[in-house]
Amino acid sequence: MATWTVGAARRRAARTRTAAQEGGPGPGPAAEAAGPTPSVAGGEQPQTWVHFLNPRDDMGPWEQKEGLRARITELEAIIDALSTRASVDSDRRRVVRNYASNARTELAEAERSLLVRQPGRRRAAHLGVAQAHMDAALNLMVWMASAEDIKAMLPQIVALVEEHLAAGDPRRVRVIDIARGMQHNAERRLRPSERAFLAETVGLARKLLWNERLRVRSFVRIVGTVTIGLTIAAVAIAVITVIWEALVPLCFTPEINGGFNVVCPTRSRFVVPVPPGSPVTSEMTAGVAQAGDYLVIEIIGVLSAAVASAAALRRIRGTSLPYNVPVVLALLKLPLGALTAVLGLLLMRGGFVPGLSALDSTAQIIAWAIVFGYSQQLFTKYVDHQGQALLDSVRGPGSRSSSSPDTG
Repeated sequence: MATWTVGAARRRAARTRTAAQEGGPGPGPAAEAAGPTPSVAGGEQPQTWVHFLNPRDDMGPWEQKEGLRARITELEAIIDALSTRASVDSDRRRVVRNYASNARTELAEAERSLLVRQPGRRRAAHLGVAQAHMDAALNLMVWMASAEDIKAMLPQIVALVEEHLAAGDPRRVRVIDIARGMQHNAERRLRPSERAFLAETVGLARKLLWNERLRVRSFVRIVGTVTIGLTIAAVAIAVITVIWEALVPLCFTPEINGGFNVVCPTRSRFVVPVPPGSPVTSEMTAGVAQAGDYLVIEIIGVLSAAVASAAALRRIRGTSLPYNVPVVLALLKLPLGALTAVLGLLLMRGGFVPGLSALDSTAQIIAWAIVFGYSQQLFTKYVDHQGQALLDSVRGPGSRSSSSPDTG
């Protein structure tokens, strides 16, 4: 109870320091002269649009932030217990105070990272920073713990190493050998070199886990950047064709009874060239093309891609990471659907698809735009597979590919 109170007091003090440093001047003569601050029922400040523009300390998944805070409080109590037990251990008595102090410093830094108020900070970056400080505290706990506590930690150490090191890795093999030796021989003492090896190997395993998470974050950033680029390209095409509607008309000209039926996405007209029998000219096509032709096709492509995106989500499993991989994968399909709808119709207009170069109604053009917009799934399915593979690579107790060897 006392440890929980100390942890809560530290969090309140950290929040107060952060607010004092970044929240502006506190109450003074000028503030008192201005009178009381307006409030609503319950003592809360009225919410305005300014509150949503200012940097806040509640960015990121709230459940994960509270989970990290709860874990920090738990680790503070564990460090207190470990330091008390190690203080009576002749091997640890001289070094426990230094390790415990540094571990508490790391936990304080983790707590401070969760209270970030800097604008422009990425949504989940401070969660990763807090986790890194917590990992450092956990590694220090291996250095400071007594031999009996190390023996109690061995199953967790073995599980962590098995999750992130290959089966034939000599470090993994040695960790398992140490665990077996200590479990089968109650009199066996942990040598200083073995303690150093366990601490370094655990740190390496956590670093590998951190690298797996960073790969997921890098993937999200890459897909997000590509999505922004494709969106800019789709918007640019729509704007250019609205301004110059006759630049590249998205129209088809099937021949009917000596004339030509000029069919565009939003309009069609039967024209007879002069003299009769001569080919249709670009001026005739330009006279039928409308400024919103490309825009209509892109909207249809986006809607088709949205349907494909919703269908593809059934194959994407959720994740506990603070990176929205399924969301960015779904958003990638929307601008790509707009572009594939336009490019597909341009290929048909150029005769790239034999027998489908002369659509004879606007309904057919719209139908093919739906097909091409949905067909972006042929390209993005590989991105979906890569995203899911990266999520699966962040291993944990529920995703280990093989069962742990028996260490008992």
